Amino acid sequence: MKSQDTPFEGGPMDGRVLPVLLGPTGHPPKTYRIPVPDAAGGPPTVLVYRRVPRGHSRKLGLPQGWKYEFATEGDKGAGRWSGGPGGLKWPWSKPGTTSDATPDTTSGATPDATPGGRRDDADE
Repeated sequence: MKSQDTPFEGGPMDGRVLPVLLGPTGHPPKTYRIPVPDAAGGPPTVLVYRRVPRGHSRKLGLPQGWKYEFATEGDKGAGRWSGGPGGLKWPWSKPGTTSDATPDTTSGATPDATPGGRRDDADE
C-alpha cells in the first residue's frame, strides 16, 4: 500500500510528521484517531485529527496535499453514518424527523389504501 508523510498540527502531536496509508483514491483518511494508553491502566484517551488541505494550486484551486488538525471536540459527530451533526443528510429527509413506519392518522387520514373508504377485495 502507498503511504504519504503527513504533518500534524495542534494537540499533543503538533509538529510531528507521520507516514499515513492512502486509500484507493490516493487520499489519506478524513479522520485519524490515535489511542493513547492511560498511565493508571484505565481506558485509553483517543486523540482525533481531521484532514484539511495543506495548500491550493493557483490556477485550478486543487489541494496540493493534506495535513491533520487537532479536533478539540473529540468524537462528537464522528463518522458519516452516525446520524449526528456530521452524519449523512438525504435530500428526501426533513430536518428533525425520524423514519417511522406508522401511518399518520392525526390529520384525519385513514390507514386504508382504498380511496374514499370503498370496499376492496382484500376487505372480505
